[in-house]
Amino acid sequence: MTQEQRGFDTIVEREKGLHRGLSTGQLSMIAIGGAIGTGLFLGSGFAIGFAGPSVLVSYAIGALIALLLMGCLAEMTVAHPTSGSFGAYAEHYIAPWAGFLVRYAYWSSIVFAVGTEVTAIAVYMRYWFPAVPGWYWIVGFSAALIGINSVSVKVFGAVEYVFSMLKIVAIVGFILLGAYVVFGAPSGSGIGFANYTSHDGFFPKGVWGMWVAVIVSIFSYLSIEMIAVAAGEARDPQKAITRAFRATMFRLVFFYLLTLALMLAIVPWNAAGTDESPFVRVMAATHVPGAAGVINFVILVAALSAMNSQLYITTRMMFSLSRAGYAPRRLGALNRKGVPVAALWLSTIGIALAAVLNVVYPDASFVLMMSVSMFGAMFTWLMIFVTHFFFRHRHKGVPLAFRMWGFPVTSLLGAGLMVSALVTTWFTREFRMTLVIGVPFVVALLVVYFVWYRGRVGDVGGVEVM
Repeated sequence: MTQEQRGFDTIVEREKGLHRGLSTGQLSMIAIGGAIGTGLFLGSGFAIGFAGPSVLVSYAIGALIALLLMGCLAEMTVAHPTSGSFGAYAEHYIAPWAGFLVRYAYWSSIVFAVGTEVTAIAVYMRYWFPAVPGWYWIVGFSAALIGINSVSVKVFGAVEYVFSMLKIVAIVGFILLGAYVVFGAPSGSGIGFANYTSHDGFFPKGVWGMWVAVIVSIFSYLSIEMIAVAAGEARDPQKAITRAFRATMFRLVFFYLLTLALMLAIVPWNAAGTDESPFVRVMAATHVPGAAGVINFVILVAALSAMNSQLYITTRMMFSLSRAGYAPRRLGALNRKGVPVAALWLSTIGIALAAVLNVVYPDASFVLMMSVSMFGAMFTWLMIFVTHFFFRHRHKGVPLAFRMWGFPVTSLLGAGLMVSALVTTWFTREFRMTLVIGVPFVVALLVVYFVWYRGRVGDVGGVEVM
């Protein structure tokens, strides 16, 4: 055991009590469950509106950032599997204030991302029940998922596995049907790869539009990092993490890029909208009986799956904050099944906000929730790259079970791309709120840390059972 591993043991000790009930397959599905959700099925409509067909380049750039992030995170997680994950790494390798910032920024981001998913659920249900107010669905589905997360990590893992498997089967089916439609379409049908250039070219909104869509692509890939948090409850962390990271990245890049490529070939980019999923529009364009309704059901399940994963992950991040002494002790307490129920209930405030926004701004609630939630996620990704740089410096000359290739170029490239994306939000009307809310939030967190929490790390005593 290295000196760094021994030093990290204090963090592992204070976060003990969670049950290691997740298998390698469930760990992979949790990551896919979080990342294949509203970002792909509804957010892609926004991205296409910004970039046109060049959205394929946007999502490829987003995939590159995600790949670099996963490599850095895998290296640190194999060395230190714990539910505090990148928040704990920032605390140990940079400074306690960095761990405080990362945990709270990420927690708030995922809390609002849960609200984004449940807002999208209201949009999807409008397909079948246009007259029913959206907040009815928000409350009903939220209650069911909170119940699942309250039982045990095994129940959560089993439900998430089924949700995610259904999504994967559906996306594969979409790809096969889409390929059949594209390659079997008669000339003059308006379907085909000519759609990539027939409406003002491949870059109809210019390079700037393509780059702005990268922001949406990052939001779409958001939640792949939750696999590192779930590692704290994996049965065989090293084996599970290594396999899950590799499988998740391949599946995500394959699913995102291939589905978008087919979507743009079937429906012209200027026909994409945000009032319903572009996937539903594509299925309607195939004229296969019932296809649009089936895909709408699938993307409803996808949103539920992502929301389920995000509720799990934001609960564990608040648990970690409490065990570090950065939140009330009660939030670090576990029930007899090893679930931090109080942290779970606190983490549902994004659902409440989504319900209110859906009543007050029914047509704009999704964009509002997305722009508010993005800062914490993008800031967290940036800090993961920065933390990895410190991690490698402290492990210089030390053999690692999993090693990220290309260091330090890969870490610096990832950090540079994230800084560029964050700065870009200021120059866009749709995402300006990301920095308007995010920067004061970080400043406020720093003030809170240095006034109230400095020097109080881990002052929580032992494990409390409710």
